[in-house]
Amino acid sequence: MELENKHIIIKHAIDGLPTESDFELRSAPLVLSVAQGSKEVVVKNLFLSIDPYQLNRMKTYSSTQKTSAAATRIQPWQRIDAFGVGKVVVSGNEEFERDDVVVGLLAWEEYTVVRPGTTLTKVDPHEFPLSYHASILGTSGLTAYAGFYDICKPKKGEKVFVSAASGSVGSLVGQYAKLSGCYVVGCAGSKTKVDLLKEKLGFDDAFNYKEEPDLKSALRRYFPEGIDIYFDNVGSAMLEAAVANMNLFGRVAVCGAISEYADAGKRLALDTVDVIYKRITLRGFLAFDHLHVYAGFISSTSDHLRHGRMRAVEDISTGLESVPSAFAGLFRGDNVGKKLVHLTSL
Repeated sequence: MELENKHIIIKHAIDGLPTESDFELRSAPLVLSVAQGSKEVVVKNLFLSIDPYQLNRMKTYSSTQKTSAAATRIQPWQRIDAFGVGKVVVSGNEEFERDDVVVGLLAWEEYTVVRPGTTLTKVDPHEFPLSYHASILGTSGLTAYAGFYDICKPKKGEKVFVSAASGSVGSLVGQYAKLSGCYVVGCAGSKTKVDLLKEKLGFDDAFNYKEEPDLKSALRRYFPEGIDIYFDNVGSAMLEAAVANMNLFGRVAVCGAISEYADAGKRLALDTVDVIYKRITLRGFLAFDHLHVYAGFISSTSDHLRHGRMRAVEDISTGLESVPSAFAGLFRGDNVGKKLVHLTSL
């Protein structure tokens, strides 16, 4: 059987803020079959993850493009891979059968041919909503869990600051921190997001960074005794302000730099003397460096969800054609929680 497989491409390199006009919806014929012994699997995509790190891959050049397979440059007209949830329609791999629900590296398209060696895992489609496997139980969840527990190594009573706290990762870090007995403050970019943090996600306090002309003073106000852990999703001035307010032996998990992705002028001017004399640890990381905690992450997070101790915050658009606006919206601060695109149901 042959069909037209719709997919999203970039029309050219994107070196500034992305807009919908940078993308194009195309289609190409796809035969729903695999060669015998190929180990390939054809997946019908159900949910796609929309993540800001992809912008670095779309630039003409970024030094990050040579650091890992997940960061390689996306060329104009090239397939754009992305984490997602799908259903197997054809399998040449004995590990997967038709109608299995899977999560893994798919693409911004309706169907993806998953080749051997590509991340793909079967999941139970019944216990949790399918979208959870691309959000709280997906790479965003693993990023939050690994960064907080494996890098920051929290202790009960410590004071934690989370930037972009209403986003896909930050909203989960704050919940993990509260479950670990920490005092947690988050920042976000609107009153609605701040209210969400305090009223729904259990943050001890939160503030709108857009209303703070002096971030260092703002953090002194919210952390009069200093910050022990900073989970950084923003970079630039926010990281500078957090370091200025860190306690001795503070830990910083450097997860994202959304303020810098599209603006080369916003670069960190860190007080290195502060880092030295406070003995602060700053560590950048990628979720897939921490697969050794994956089993613990899935087990504990699933248990928290079953017992109502955690909430998944998702922002879901519908239809493949909505991918460009969903992606561009990340850099306008449109999303609340994990941004996903729903293509079709089981």
